[in-house]
Amino acid sequence: MVKTPSTDDALLEALQRAAFSYFQQTVNPANGLIADTSRANSPCSIAVVGFALSIYPIAVERGWMARADAVTCTVAALRFFHSSDQSGSPEATGYKGFYFHFLDMQSGQRVWRSELSMIDTALLIAGVLTARMYFTASTPQETELRELADALYRRIDWRWAQN
Repeated sequence: MVKTPSTDDALLEALQRAAFSYFQQTVNPANGLIADTSRANSPCSIAVVGFALSIYPIAVERGWMARADAVTCTVAALRFFHSSDQSGSPEATGYKGFYFHFLDMQSGQRVWRSELSMIDTALLIAGVLTARMYFTASTPQETELRELADALYRRIDWRWAQN
């Protein structure tokens, strides 16, 4: 039997902690990609990566995750996206700074012939920028994090998307 939290605050805390646990359980630590669902063999959704990048600072503030671990997870994801194939080929991760909605969890290549998604890229970049604003220490890893975040944001060719 599951014990129901006794107050609204306790319920919210339990829900938020459970949401954070999902990201911990489904992340590929090598590249920071997060599964779209908990089903076996689920691909990564770039929007879900953005949500994870947004929740890592919250997890640090709430004591659910060490800052160093959050930085490591964030840098892994940012390095992956920064070095990913942006050629626009069918196997690429993206094109002109935008990313395909669904990626293979291991290789990061496009799966399911998914679309180059402006909205999902925007959700990813919202997480990237959240991390960039939170991790402001002068350590080498946090400095790299901010540099990668800036590069990812600046790489997006919004004018191309308007055509």
